[in-house]
Amino acid sequence: MDRKEFLLALDEMLELDAGTLTGAEELESIDSWDSLAVISFIALVDEKLGHVVEGEKLVKAKTVDDLLGLAGIAVAA
Repeated sequence: MDRKEFLLALDEMLELDAGTLTGAEELESIDSWDSLAVISFIALVDEKLGHVVEGEKLVKAKTVDDLLGLAGIAVAA
């Protein structure tokens, strides 16, 4: 799964229009980023990429790019 596919999966998970997320968004500015979204993100990474995101690291995520990094998806320089 590449960056674009993962961003589209996040859009769907967060019930946003396809193509909404670019990576630079602050998580606190996304209305649908809540405790259920955190659990859904962990499940998405496990299902699509086959690894578990550690909760201690996820708590420190501030942006969508941080989420991509935790998922092991290349973050744009």
